[in-house]
Amino acid sequence: RDGEIIAAAQEERFTRKKHDRRYPEAAIAYCIDQIGGAEALDAVVFYEDPVLSLDRILKNAIELAPATGKTWAAAARSQLGQSLNVAERLRQILPPRAGDNVFFVDHHLSHAASAFYPSPFREAAIVVADGIGEWASTTIAAGNDRTVTPLRQIHYPHSLGLLYSAVTYHCGLKVNSGEYKLMGLAPYGEPRYADLILDRLIDLREDGSYRLDTAFFGYLDSEAATNAAFEELFGCKRRDPESPITIEYMDIAASAQAVVEEAMFRLARRALRDAESRNLCLAGGVALNCVANGRLLQRLSNLDHIWIQPASGDAGGAVGAALELAHSQFGAARHAGVEYGRDGMRGSLLGPAFVGADIEAALKAKGLVYHRVESRATHDEAVA
Repeated sequence: RDGEIIAAAQEERFTRKKHDRRYPEAAIAYCIDQIGGAEALDAVVFYEDPVLSLDRILKNAIELAPATGKTWAAAARSQLGQSLNVAERLRQILPPRAGDNVFFVDHHLSHAASAFYPSPFREAAIVVADGIGEWASTTIAAGNDRTVTPLRQIHYPHSLGLLYSAVTYHCGLKVNSGEYKLMGLAPYGEPRYADLILDRLIDLREDGSYRLDTAFFGYLDSEAATNAAFEELFGCKRRDPESPITIEYMDIAASAQAVVEEAMFRLARRALRDAESRNLCLAGGVALNCVANGRLLQRLSNLDHIWIQPASGDAGGAVGAALELAHSQFGAARHAGVEYGRDGMRGSLLGPAFVGADIEAALKAKGLVYHRVESRATHDEAVA
């Protein structure tokens, strides 16, 4: 509302199903309730352009046909059945004013907006890095008051996020879920494969631009993230998820982490120069790598301040899409805290809250034994 974030929630928090990809009915209902009902909505926005995403899927299908026809046909059906149906599903539950104003914002612009607009900066360099948007996988942008301007992009199939996910997969972890485990595994190993990765898998340049050698990856022509060439390169098969994690996988994890840290350093350095800023904002799935983020603070000599969107993944993209629309289409002002060096995320406490009476009623309904804590002092003692 007027450039301020009122509510944000992920469907998985209501359904308790991690990475729940179903239509977010409960999350939508919560957000609408927080603004006093659907009649208060001026517009609705989705965090990517489904037509452009379908364009990428179909072009890949044509380029790789007929060998991968089934894989890409399934992806196209999924895109048609989910994303392209977003506007129509929203119109069914929204009043005419909002239902007639359904917008789509580019995926990486949504991420960039989520990084900059809630930040405490009037101007900043922005780096977005993830697996893939519609086409972009990495974006350097500049933020200035109520405007986010993309400056440079790297497009699919070249992607830092997909490189990291491929190593996640090879180490027997789940793609789009186990990347944080790979980051946690890295300190147990040594980066003895880092030079191999830089020599064979990714051509990383001084300015942060890069290209992957797609011959080693499976995501172009199969449902697997890697292939036999990838396994041969590292001299080991993909780890069975149920088997012990041995030293070679620890070393591979450490090596992938080191390469991503170096890539993010070079990208951030270039972004600060291009945007002529000493403030940096980050978003996208790769920005969830807190170890890499910490290295930026240690290494960047042209950096004064950094702000990272707490929900750097696609959930935060929804917030960014709403903010981009508010500023670019409705002329909303930046959040009030920016005048005092405070961010606009309200501590990320944007989801459902429960007062004591609600909690007590739920406990009684279940017949559970509980103890009410009356003061902060006794609360701290009880928790300890």
